Amino acid sequence: MFVDYAGPTARVIDPETGEIHEAQIFVATLGASSYTYVEAQWSQNLESFIQGHVHAFEFFGGVPKLLVPDNLKSGVNKSDRYEPTLNRTYFEMASYYGCAVLPARPRKPRDKAKVEAAVLLAERWILAVLRKRTFFSLDELNVAIRELVIRLNEKPFQKLEGSRKSLFEAVDKPALQPLRETPYEFATWRTARVNIDYHVAVQGTYYSVPYPLVGQEVGVRCTQRVIEIFHKGNRVASHVRGTAKGQFVTDSAHRPRSHQAHAEWTPSRLINWGNSIGPNTGILVSRILDSKRHPEQGYRSCLGLLSLSKQYSGQRLERAAEKALLANTISLASVKTMLKKGMEQLTLPLHIDNPTPMHSNVRGAAYYQSSKQNIVH
Repeated sequence: MFVDYAGPTARVIDPETGEIHEAQIFVATLGASSYTYVEAQWSQNLESFIQGHVHAFEFFGGVPKLLVPDNLKSGVNKSDRYEPTLNRTYFEMASYYGCAVLPARPRKPRDKAKVEAAVLLAERWILAVLRKRTFFSLDELNVAIRELVIRLNEKPFQKLEGSRKSLFEAVDKPALQPLRETPYEFATWRTARVNIDYHVAVQGTYYSVPYPLVGQEVGVRCTQRVIEIFHKGNRVASHVRGTAKGQFVTDSAHRPRSHQAHAEWTPSRLINWGNSIGPNTGILVSRILDSKRHPEQGYRSCLGLLSLSKQYSGQRLERAAEKALLANTISLASVKTMLKKGMEQLTLPLHIDNPTPMHSNVRGAAYYQSSKQNIVH
């Protein structure tokens, strides 16, 4: 199966704003029969490129043994005459269906003559026919494209007997591999380094791995539903994808049995470091660790405080910690903001000339006593 994108695009109008969007045209054609599949997509990004392949396999009712893409960045990370480097997701998708991938060589149009001819036909027999029609959604455009694709494939050859469809049924279809029962689920890959809290960050959410991997580089496979983490080719963790930034998704089996045996940083060491700055900093570190379901989840914030001690004096950090405790804002962000704006230097007034009037919705001073009693002045 040869794949490429057409040069011309198709216009789709947003019915609410009137804005015009240019849809990209994905084209796939089979080598023997030139039986062709065409699809409109919003972009030529990796997800759209993979989606086009999956839909083409479904349209053909089977899977070819060889894929010949042009050297699109979506599928080929590094184009090379002899050893091109494939995108990992594209390679995974091809492996899932049992396909090999042989990208066309750079500046070798004969390697992709089939798809270039199919692209030209798509431009003449599909895009040209639709150019005067108005579409208000991608689905609407694809319905119109599908009708013209069927007509194109059934159109009789000029110099040969039959059509693309008849030749497909006689030659290509019997040679196709069967479809998988479940279509390939799009996934992206990235690398990450395991933090001292034995979690890796994926778009602002944190996922645990076995504790001995702290400091190691891992591969992360991301789908819409699942996050899988690999180390040296072996899957070491799998989690249902989190739903919120800042969320910790933790498998309790990944926690260390003994911090002293496995970690350079421990809760007690972090608290001792805080106490070395001042008693309020020590209390703040302890409160941050206590606020988490697992103390290790507070390591990042505590190490952030440590980092602040390299930018600001210990005296300023201690004063900022005191004010954070007084305000009950137990977070790295509040301390960082105070230091950045010099707010820790401000003296809170002991007497208020215009006291707040009594009201049933206003809490009194006694409400906050429990949160202030441990603060050292």
